[in-house]
This record gives sequence, structure tokens and C-alpha cells, in this order.
Amino acid sequence: MTPRAAVVRFYIDADILGLGKVVASLRSDTTYPGDPGAVIYRRQRPPCPITSPEVLDPDWIPDVARRGWLIITRDSKIITNVNEIAAVRDNGAKMVALNQEDAKSKWGAAGGSHDQVAGHRGADRRAGPVHLARVAHRHDANPARLARA
Repeated sequence: MTPRAAVVRFYIDADILGLGKVVASLRSDTTYPGDPGAVIYRRQRPPCPITSPEVLDPDWIPDVARRGWLIITRDSKIITNVNEIAAVRDNGAKMVALNQEDAKSKWGAAGGSHDQVAGHRGADRRAGPVHLARVAHRHDANPARLARA
């Protein structure tokens, strides 16, 4: 039986590559930089267009945003890096940023990212930019403030 094409909806950033590999091995709708593609539950996920974890954030964010994928990251500098903020804002990217405490391990990141995405169902379908930041020691998500510069 020929697998049907998968619809990718989630992109897990290189800073939590281990989580990306684990989740993508279980879900056909999730990819990560360097993902060779896979057949998961009779769905064929193509290779990720971001071919390496070494690609800089301002370079891959426009491509991922154009595809409408929800970005899951642990990048603590996204809030202060002017180039990354501009890439998110200018390209209408949708992003969940896990805090460092939750993302210390693959399983902590998996729980944090699941809580974030589950708490904001439909965030991957809203017009961007949407940037959700996980607040330390809480189990809810609050919109992060993007720089107003």
C-alpha cells in the first residue's frame, strides 16, 4: 500500500533536536532540521527543507513561517535578539518558546511543548505572528511581548 502524503504542522527547532527526533518518530505532522523524512502510520513525511541544525534562525524562520508551521523552540534569546524578533514579526511566524527549566530533558520538553500546544489549540492555524512563551513555574502560557522597536 502506498502511503499518503503527511501534512506537516509542527517544526521543532535545533535547540531541542533530541525532542524533535523523538516526536517526529511518532508523528507524521512534525519535522525538525535535518529530518530525512519518514513514513509514520501510512503517511509519508518529506525531508525537512531546513537541511541542517546549523542554519541560522533568521534564515529558516521565513521558510517555516511561509509554510504555516508552528515553531517549537527553547531559544531563550529569541526575546532579545533583534534579528530573530524581526524574522518572527516580519514573516508572521507562530512560535512556542519553552522555558529553560521545562526543556532540560527531552521528556521535560515534551511535556512542556504538549502543554503549550494543547493549551493553545488552533495556534498553528491563526494568522501570525503568534509567540507563546512558557512562564516558569506555571502550567499556562502567556503571550510574550515582542520588541516594539
